Amino acid sequence: MSIWELLLAFVVVLLMLVALLANVLVLLCFLYSADIRKQVPGLFILNLTFCNLLMTVSSMPLTLAGIIYKSQPGGDQICHVVGFLETFLTTNSMLSMAALSIDRWIAVVFPLSYHSKMRYRDAALILSYTWLHSVSFPIAAASLSWVGFHHLYASCTLYNKRPEDRTQFVIFTGVFHALSFLLSLIILCFTYLKVLKVARFHCKRIDVITMQTLVLLVDIHPSVRERCLEEQKRRRQRATKKISTFIGTFILCFAPYVITRLVELSSVVHINSHWGIISKCLAYSKAVSDPFVYSLLRHQYKKTWKDIINKILKRSSINSSALASEVHNRNISQLNE
Repeated sequence: MSIWELLLAFVVVLLMLVALLANVLVLLCFLYSADIRKQVPGLFILNLTFCNLLMTVSSMPLTLAGIIYKSQPGGDQICHVVGFLETFLTTNSMLSMAALSIDRWIAVVFPLSYHSKMRYRDAALILSYTWLHSVSFPIAAASLSWVGFHHLYASCTLYNKRPEDRTQFVIFTGVFHALSFLLSLIILCFTYLKVLKVARFHCKRIDVITMQTLVLLVDIHPSVRERCLEEQKRRRQRATKKISTFIGTFILCFAPYVITRLVELSSVVHINSHWGIISKCLAYSKAVSDPFVYSLLRHQYKKTWKDIINKILKRSSINSSALASEVHNRNISQLNE
């Protein structure tokens, strides 16, 4: 193995470990907190978490084996199953992010009618559509034998081995990425830009009230005035940073891989195998970033996993105290004897 292949193998192992730990932690928070389970967005986050976990334990290990051995790991049946799952899970995770953005859009733009427009039944219908949409493409690809081991990405994915099917495969790939990546990106941009517009409007209203208050309070200390103005600035930047993170991570992780898949269809451009694996690793990195972007860095999830850790540490400290007390009593009884 070359130094590049060793480095890429190390990156895949690192992605697997972090993605597994982070997504399991999100799942534990969901199971532990009744408040999280009551919220409608929790269903979308749960679906996204399951997609990331299945991707981590199915596709990533075979990609790691493909990098190391430079050939198809396992038999054709295993590769076909993993390729089917990879196509389904990638599409499902993209549509789950789009569903989360729609939920935020309704919550921010239509706050008074949110509970009537986004109920558990509505979320279940949206998830049913994402599953139906996501499973249709891998079923079509599997029936046409367009799933297999692709050396450019060292993974089991969409792949056409028959030259006579090239035109049909090009059309299928273009439609697939248009209705998965592009559709999700359009929904993300539309909904989050609407959310940003509302957030900026509310920030302007708060800024006007703050400035009027500062003008009236002539005896206010300069340090207090500075803190108010600094909080004003942070408030304006907070929504922009969050929305930039949602859209930016989606583009950064998925766009290089999707563009590479589309450029690959052209026989004119030669793509380096190392870049193919790097673009695949970037797509895998979404399973690492999702738990932090959508869950673990939010206040409710941070409080929940801290409670879980504290409960585990408290239980272990109680067990340690009980064990120490038992040993102490045993020593005393031995001395009495």
